[in-house]
Amino acid sequence: MSESERVGCETAEEIVKTWPEAAREAANEMMEEYGAPDEATASLLLWHNNGPWRRTVVYREEAQHNFPAPHRDVLEQFIPYRVPVDKFDDLAAFDGNVLVDRTKGLMSARCAGEGGNFLSLNLAYEIIQGNKDVESARAAYAQAMKARKEGNTPEIMQRLMFEIPRDDTADPDQALI
Repeated sequence: MSESERVGCETAEEIVKTWPEAAREAANEMMEEYGAPDEATASLLLWHNNGPWRRTVVYREEAQHNFPAPHRDVLEQFIPYRVPVDKFDDLAAFDGNVLVDRTKGLMSARCAGEGGNFLSLNLAYEIIQGNKDVESARAAYAQAMKARKEGNTPEIMQRLMFEIPRDDTADPDQALI
């Protein structure tokens, strides 16, 4: 979608003005960071290929999440990444909001803000690579969030700390029929 076809920020701002607070804040932060969304509906704003992300979605609907402390998840961001099937359970045990779409070759994180998504995906990568187990990744997540709350945002929450694959990450599986 070209810049001229994008939804205007004014339109998106009008849509989100009645959204719950966490969703409205995330939407405004993403518009400030990435400009107007490519698509907007009453229930979500969507950007394609913004920053390091294949796709960014801000949902109106909030999901209560208590790890590492109670908050509401509204922002999901996707990267191309082929996750080995034997790591799916570890990622689910680490954080229920790290999601894998094996067929499309995408991994996403859903949190209240972009920093949490960077953190989740960076630690998911560490688990996939075998550098951290689930327990140490959860402890690192909590430690980073605590540091941010104290005003010292760690680098792991500011950017992806690994290279996003440039090759095809999709896994269409094997036909049986």
